[in-house]
Amino acid sequence: MAGQLHRRNDRLRGKKRAVAQQDDRVPPGQVVTERFPVLHEGDLPHIKIAQWRIRLFGLVTAERVFDWASFRALPSTSIKADVHCVTRWSKLDTVWSGVATRDLVQAVTPSPSAHYVLVHAAGGYTANLELGAFLAADALFAWAFDGQPLLPQHGWPLRLVVPGRYFWKSVKWVDGVEFLAENRPGYWEERGYHMVGDPWLEERFGW
Repeated sequence: MAGQLHRRNDRLRGKKRAVAQQDDRVPPGQVVTERFPVLHEGDLPHIKIAQWRIRLFGLVTAERVFDWASFRALPSTSIKADVHCVTRWSKLDTVWSGVATRDLVQAVTPSPSAHYVLVHAAGGYTANLELGAFLAADALFAWAFDGQPLLPQHGWPLRLVVPGRYFWKSVKWVDGVEFLAENRPGYWEERGYHMVGDPWLEERFGW
């Protein structure tokens, strides 16, 4: 009986430690989910991979356009990261594969006056980011999630993943990156969402 009680107490302590560790990874106001909620503005775009392009332009030494084959030929990487949606769900230990933003930017060399990016997507959607957040070590353009190609509702063929910002900044169906000297609001920012969107500061709405 005593042995069973000790084992039960050990299990409870283990669960408490796991919860404490998880809490350290979850920003204020967020709830962890095992699901992967699907949220986007408008209908799913119908993208033909043979016609897909990503354009890098603005304050760069030379504009560059990649088709799918040339983009997939870039160095690839994978990350494991926690993601946090402004609608208050968080999903931990997500695994993404694609091209690091740092590696892609080497193809164009931003001007010293470029401090921000505006990420463009199918249907005219946009989101803004500071250049530092866009070039974070864990930021990438993903074509796969959890070892499988992205589903259309999750951004196929390519989505940006920036774990350090609320997930609306991780733009689905990306087709362009514009380098800017001054911060310019994107789709949701124009509608009252925060210009930065740091989940640890609960920058959901406002400036």
